[in-house]
Amino acid sequence: MARTPSNPLTGKTRDALTAAQLYYLQDLTMDAIAAELHTSRSSVSRLLSHARDTGLVSIRVSSPLDAPHQIETDINRRFGVVAHVVPVPDQSSDVDRLERVALTAARILGTFVDSNMSIGVAWGATMTAVSRHLVTKHTHNSRIVQLNGAANPRTTGLVYASELLQRFGTAYGAAVQQFAVPALFDSAETKRAMWRERSVKRVLDMQREMDMTVFGLGSPFAVVPSHVYVGGYLDEDDLQAMQAAGVVGDVATVFYREDGSDDGIEINTRSSGPDLEVQRRVARRVCIVAGESKLQSLRGALAAGLVTDLIVDATTARMLLDASS
Repeated sequence: MARTPSNPLTGKTRDALTAAQLYYLQDLTMDAIAAELHTSRSSVSRLLSHARDTGLVSIRVSSPLDAPHQIETDINRRFGVVAHVVPVPDQSSDVDRLERVALTAARILGTFVDSNMSIGVAWGATMTAVSRHLVTKHTHNSRIVQLNGAANPRTTGLVYASELLQRFGTAYGAAVQQFAVPALFDSAETKRAMWRERSVKRVLDMQREMDMTVFGLGSPFAVVPSHVYVGGYLDEDDLQAMQAAGVVGDVATVFYREDGSDDGIEINTRSSGPDLEVQRRVARRVCIVAGESKLQSLRGALAAGLVTDLIVDATTARMLLDASS
């Protein structure tokens, strides 16, 4: 092909551009392009690769998996939270859905964590999954604070909670502060007495100074069972009382209704988790949700103002928008 000195493109770049236009815009085959350019099919293949590598061609795959970007925008407009929607095939099992969301959440959390931060971490099935995928990020003077106790009549919960929290501490080079109290006290009086103890008040003071909290949502409806509902924390009387009160979920064993209210829910007077007002005062509150069975719990948490950043699978995110439209 004739080349003019005034053309700023090199011969190879111009040929690559021509090949790309013929291939991508005119749908010619590589054999037809080779004949037109008087070259071989393998040379056309190399020209197309050169066009992609040098930015002459930018390929965008349009598929249903692009939808999360629009869903994120819609959730932000509707609920005022920053959403990170994880593409997961609709036919995925709830277990696989949780693992995919947990993997994404673990990577996103690393961008939120920094030195000199105090980070509250809840325990549960979702947080356990997230803890297995955390990406190492070295910080200094950072602290991981357990949000609620893990003991129940069957176990102290120390090993379970400690393993989860230690993964966070190791990943971020942070000190770990456990909370060695029951998840739920037998009586509100016992809780009030414990809350006067200096060793307990020390942890409560740390919770009031948290820069960020990270939590999943407990749900009585979840396909992947929420740990608090199947781990011996609630007896039959508790479950019946919660059902009568309209409870749809909890954050760190503090329970709420779908409209975000928590007044009159008796079990909260015995919970070791920070009450909803304390949670709302934390600057960044990262909620991680996987599975449409947690939709009611998610709606309640959003209505209660407990979330600033939401990491959620695409199916649940779409259902959230549909349910609120």
